Amino acid sequence: MDIELRLETPADYAETEKVVREAFWNVYAPGCTEHYLVHVMRSSENFVRELAFVAVADSKIVGCVMFVKGTIAGDDGVVREVLTLGPIAVLPAYQKKGVGRRLIDHARKEAIRQGYAAIVLCGDPLYYSRVGFEPAENFGIRTADNKYFVALQICPLQEKRPESYAGRYSDDAVYNISQEAAFDFDQQFPPKDRLENTPTQKRLLEIIEMQRPFDGAKR
Repeated sequence: MDIELRLETPADYAETEKVVREAFWNVYAPGCTEHYLVHVMRSSENFVRELAFVAVADSKIVGCVMFVKGTIAGDDGVVREVLTLGPIAVLPAYQKKGVGRRLIDHARKEAIRQGYAAIVLCGDPLYYSRVGFEPAENFGIRTADNKYFVALQICPLQEKRPESYAGRYSDDAVYNISQEAAFDFDQQFPPKDRLENTPTQKRLLEIIEMQRPFDGAKR
């Protein structure tokens, strides 16, 4: 399958949001809010526009990946900047064909070129462990509320692994979107059934349970 990977442009915004909606609908919750997140995150001062890529195939956008700057408040007192990956989305008809992997690989190479040290994300390790991510716990990185979390993963970008990054990771406030605003935003799209208890929703609940308090021991 021929795929063009390029930066998103303002002319792509509406189509990209449709792709995100289709990709996430009923995946983690009944309906989804990720398309609204994409809509508002572009206005964040920490949105990394130069890493917002779309995948084009069959004369249409079939996938996208976006990043926002996050931070790790280090145990050594230093606050370090990292990239937060997400959302990444691929139209259902194009999933399991390597589009997501190609988006991640392309963005990772560009992030390295631009000098970023690491990418952090929260996602299912069953997938992200196959595309270059490893448990953030391996580096002593915890959530903002000081817990080790299996979904929290990191991809070091430079030759020197960020062993000094041990600390608490925080993503940008833009991810704390209003559910009501997201619902209102969704009304401009064609109606779709909102389903509960899908397999992916159940998997998310399992992952959420995989947290444990930081005991102070070095990993």
